[in-house]
Amino acid sequence: MVVETPVWRWRARDLAALVGADTEVLLKLELFQYTGSFKPRGALTVMLDLDADALALGVTAVSAGNHAIAVAFAAKLLGTTAKVVMPRTASPFRVTRCRSYGAEVVLVDDVQQAFARVQQIHQEEGRAFVHPFEGPLTALGTATVGLEFCQQAPDLDALIAPIGGGGLCAGIAAAVKQLQPRCQVYGVEPMGANSMYLSIQAGSPQPVDQVRTIADSLGAPYALPYSFELCQRYLDDLVLIDDDAMRRAMGLLYGLSLIHISEPTRPY
Repeated sequence: MVVETPVWRWRARDLAALVGADTEVLLKLELFQYTGSFKPRGALTVMLDLDADALALGVTAVSAGNHAIAVAFAAKLLGTTAKVVMPRTASPFRVTRCRSYGAEVVLVDDVQQAFARVQQIHQEEGRAFVHPFEGPLTALGTATVGLEFCQQAPDLDALIAPIGGGGLCAGIAAAVKQLQPRCQVYGVEPMGANSMYLSIQAGSPQPVDQVRTIADSLGAPYALPYSFELCQRYLDDLVLIDDDAMRRAMGLLYGLSLIHISEPTRPY
């Protein structure tokens, strides 16, 4: 129900100038996953665990886009219905993509309202809430990214994973640290949505007062216990970056990788 996505060696002159010519940078290309992101891994793992009666009632989810699309996709695949809540600032393409899978989309003003609305739907309609980043089944699903990466690149020195709510990073870190214990695992989080950083500093899950970042898919309003505990246990460090750093990174990736992607690369 999910595909094993490729690992690609990123070669670019400007990248080499930043990291050194001897540093090999490998990217796990989850954009080639069903729906275009890693999210079906967790959504399907959660939904496949529902019994027939729960699945028949349908599912609900909250997301700026990728998770909502994944839940809509999984609902269609499993023969049920999805009602997803998204902020009005979500990409119109993502909203349309959700609807193309048959999901009902509810738009609200911001991500805080979105989480409140999805809980209301869960309580009033009995739909199973497929959380975007929390819980053992979600982490089990995202851990498959780390499992594949370790199989495809068996001698990693370091691995970098983004943090929104922490579900992806938690699963990847747990898998990698058990398969390649010497590999250093770093989480990267936006300064404007730094709930995991605040949580690790405080020693317990923390919220942010407001999400302020261009990285809408990483704009979780709070951390939660399960993903927090895995990140706390398995991350070697957590790094905060501002929006300007993300813009520069996107410019480097999108401006240069397309030039070099056709070059012959060693298979993984």
